[in-house]
Amino acid sequence: MFESGKNEIYKKEIFATMIANSWYTINYFNLSFGVQDQFQKAIIEIQKIENITIQEKKHVIQKILIESENNSTIKILNHFNKNVPHYFLSPWISGKNSEIYNYSQNVQNRCLYALFNDRIIINPYWEQYLLRNAKIIKDFCYWNLALYLQARNPSVPDIPNKLIKSAERSPLTDQRKNFWNLVFQEKVEIKCIYTGEMLTIDNYDVEHFIPHSFVSHDLIWNLIPSDKRFNSSKNNKLPIVNKHFNAFFDLQKEAVKIVFEKNPKNKFLLEYLTIFPELSTVENLSVIFDKNRFEERIIPLITIASNNGFQFLP
Repeated sequence: MFESGKNEIYKKEIFATMIANSWYTINYFNLSFGVQDQFQKAIIEIQKIENITIQEKKHVIQKILIESENNSTIKILNHFNKNVPHYFLSPWISGKNSEIYNYSQNVQNRCLYALFNDRIIINPYWEQYLLRNAKIIKDFCYWNLALYLQARNPSVPDIPNKLIKSAERSPLTDQRKNFWNLVFQEKVEIKCIYTGEMLTIDNYDVEHFIPHSFVSHDLIWNLIPSDKRFNSSKNNKLPIVNKHFNAFFDLQKEAVKIVFEKNPKNKFLLEYLTIFPELSTVENLSVIFDKNRFEERIIPLITIASNNGFQFLP
């Protein structure tokens, strides 16, 4: 906001931006801000009140919340006025809220900004410093946010890449063309592990066995061909281990064998080394690729995802 040249910022705009910045992190990746933290609860409540989709763009969420006249939404946003505006000024000021407000409004005290009932105003003394160092300050905030969330989500992978919504998800075209199509060329037809429907090289989707919203990667050991209609409805649901894992493992193992025989230097085979770190090359991959070892890598991820709020398929 300040980078756009504004030195006077309304609190409602600040609180709406806080919500918008964390929208995807909480609603898509299911990260927890802590048991006692009201922020996560506020976002979930606002989503229901304002009927905003998980995939909505950040600037749209900001606009909706800033312009909202819903009393419940306004009450939730105003909750953050209790601590957020003046907490950052604690290095400069200590005391009651009224004292903090009065002290900050004196420019000569050189507080970062002055506090008013409905807005903050950046102190002219700090304007050039903030503009020059905006990138460093942002990175510092993201670094500390990553540490904060990692402490409260200790088993969740790739926290830093879950702080900001990617502009666009990478398509799985390469994995389809250069891995799974090789398998279909050998098998011709493959059964979808979820629906039992027959899949062909011209009629299948590549989907994440454990949702992308949890693992946040496209490594081949978590990808599987599936029925297109099923894939469009699966969203970020978890597979049922007792129902789906055996078929998933069997197809994965067969795929590794086929692809290795066709091209031992296939780049996607190297991705299996991330779950079999004892291997330095893929030559022994098909030997070590037994069910128990694979299960030891996959099942804990599903359990952790479930513990973090991801729902199972019906």
